[in-house]
Amino acid sequence: MKKATVNSDYYLNEEGMLVFTEAYHLKRGYCCGCACKHCPFQHVNVPKKKTDERR
Repeated sequence: MKKATVNSDYYLNEEGMLVFTEAYHLKRGYCCGCACKHCPFQHVNVPKKKTDERR
């Protein structure tokens, strides 16, 4: 599982999708509600249905 790191804010995963890092989320300062993979805010703004889908 090799990741192509672009910078400290994001990387491209194996499928070519942009994935934000925990460092990016901490700079932003809040949970956006999109169930991001590296969210350091425990997905507090993610609707329950979306949180269940990620598991």
